[in-house]
Amino acid sequence: MSEQIIEGILAAFTFKHLLICLLGVALGTLVGVLPGLGPVGAISMLLPITFSMEPLAALILIAGIYFGGMYGGSTTSILVNVPGEAASVVTTLDGYKMTQKGRAGAALSIAAIGSFVAGTIGVILLTFMAPPLARMALKFGPPEYFSIVLVGLLVLSRMTDKSLIRSYLLIACGIVISVIGIDPVSGGLRLTFGLPSLFDGLDFIPVIMGLYGLSEVLSAWENNDTKPVKADLSFRKLLPTKNEFKRSTGPMVRGGLLGFIMGLIPGPASILSTYASYGLEKRLSKHPEEFGEGAIEGVAGPESANNGASTGALVPLLSLGVPFSPLPAILLSAFMIQGITPGPMMIQDHPTIFWALIASMYIGNVMLLILNLPMVGLFAKIAHLRSAVLMPIVLIFCIVGAFSVRSSMADVVIMVIFGALGYLLRKAKMEPSPLVLGVMLGPTLENSFNQSTLIFKGDLTMFLTRPISGTLLILGILVTVWPLIMKLVRMLTSKNKHTAAKE
Repeated sequence: MSEQIIEGILAAFTFKHLLICLLGVALGTLVGVLPGLGPVGAISMLLPITFSMEPLAALILIAGIYFGGMYGGSTTSILVNVPGEAASVVTTLDGYKMTQKGRAGAALSIAAIGSFVAGTIGVILLTFMAPPLARMALKFGPPEYFSIVLVGLLVLSRMTDKSLIRSYLLIACGIVISVIGIDPVSGGLRLTFGLPSLFDGLDFIPVIMGLYGLSEVLSAWENNDTKPVKADLSFRKLLPTKNEFKRSTGPMVRGGLLGFIMGLIPGPASILSTYASYGLEKRLSKHPEEFGEGAIEGVAGPESANNGASTGALVPLLSLGVPFSPLPAILLSAFMIQGITPGPMMIQDHPTIFWALIASMYIGNVMLLILNLPMVGLFAKIAHLRSAVLMPIVLIFCIVGAFSVRSSMADVVIMVIFGALGYLLRKAKMEPSPLVLGVMLGPTLENSFNQSTLIFKGDLTMFLTRPISGTLLILGILVTVWPLIMKLVRMLTSKNKHTAAKE
């Protein structure tokens, strides 16, 4: 085994494969920066060019795009409040606030370093713990998917808004929006109003482009904000301060570990992990009031979790040949095209390719750090453009990003509608994240519920009787009601003290 590992590492370190890895992470970063395309679309588009490549070179290129795409989405989230892909939505909460305060360089640097730290943690765990973790992940069936998504919605609803009722209402609205289109069970139309463009439902990209990007443009135009952000763009000022780096270290490690673990769970792990990391860091922080106002932990944690989840999602793919989300499914097709079947026999049948691929993942993370840190100054200059110049560029990004999803003007119209909605939410001082969470997780919630009821013939008690599902639901309910119970206890205690004082 040690000889196979060494042989694989040496294969990854050849000049040809290093060059291919660099090309992959560069393409992935570019794809992540461009809103709308995303890693799934990019890998799908670039798969044909791997047909004539040797298997190892092709897989290293695809893996580089995979990791680069996961990182690149943070750039526009931080600079112009436009998430490059779904997993970068949470980064806008504090990343863009840091940009408005002239700390775009620090936010971009921490995002790059956090991705590297999480990627390193993920690759180490992937190397030594893949088979047992993959077997554990297989215990999750449709009821467990439903429970974990429902618990995620309940727990994460309080992440950005102090009003629980308001968060629940926004999540409910998001779930309703997510079910627009054809009912997967009955085949009936839901909330389409007879419009053919809505039969396939709403794509997520135009929704977030509108809620974040277009609403930012409308707010800037209303405020007539034409003054650029003033900040020192010297190299030292672009890097995080000693205090910022100290505050980011814990979130990076916790985010990487949390993301990797959640990457083992079927479903939108990269999205859930970023929200979970943000909520965790807010609870652990000594200054929770800074979250949403430019807390460096709000960038470090979610970005690390995103990268950790992307590595964790490879565990069931490489160990069992089972993809748990769309992106690993695309990677599976890349393996199959090259005549390689991921799974228990991959290490035995293709040891050099397996270990060279693992080594190239680590090399890719190092390259991402080396590639992106020198670019921080260039990216930071974008944020310092006058709004009269920057906002039209953001608007073009939003329109192109929304149109590129399905090459449909209907998606541009949807983006405009949600842009107006995002603007109204801003006016009401309401954070759109709970709405986005509902839109993102609504389809998974519905599909897992439908599958569960079909498998168990409508018996809803199985959600509680199955050990993992029941435990998750009970924990979710406890976490939800516990703050309310504590608030009630404090009120009763205060009332008793007041009564005793009167007596």
